[in-house]
Amino acid sequence: MNTHLRRILVVLAATAVAVALWVAAVPVAGVDLTVGATAVGVVPVVLACLVAGLAGWGLRAVLERVTARGGRAWVVIACVVLAVSCAGPLGAGSAAAVLVLLGMHVLVGGILLAGLARR
Repeated sequence: MNTHLRRILVVLAATAVAVALWVAAVPVAGVDLTVGATAVGVVPVVLACLVAGLAGWGLRAVLERVTARGGRAWVVIACVVLAVSCAGPLGAGSAAAVLVLLGMHVLVGGILLAGLARR
C-alpha cells in the first residue's frame, strides 16, 4: 500500500474511532459533553480529528523533506501536542465528560502517532 493511501486511512480511522466513542458516550450512555458553555457535538469531533490528522500529516511531510531525522522529530512534536491537548478536556462539566474527552484525545493521538510515524 502506498504511503499516501495508508496515511489517509490512518486519519480516517482516528476520526472513526472518535465518532464511535462520541456515539457510545452521548446518545447511548447519555453523557453531557460540555466544555465551559459549549456542547461538544459530532461535527466538531469530526472536524477536530480531520484537522489534527491532516496537520500532523503535513508537518510530517515537511519534516521529512527538511531534516535528516524528520520522523523522530515528528514523534517528539506529536507527543508534546498530545500532552498539551489533554489539558482542554479538564474544563468539562462532569467527571464522565472529562473521561470521555480525554479518551478521545488519547485514542485519536495514539492512532495518529502509531499510523503516521511509520514510513
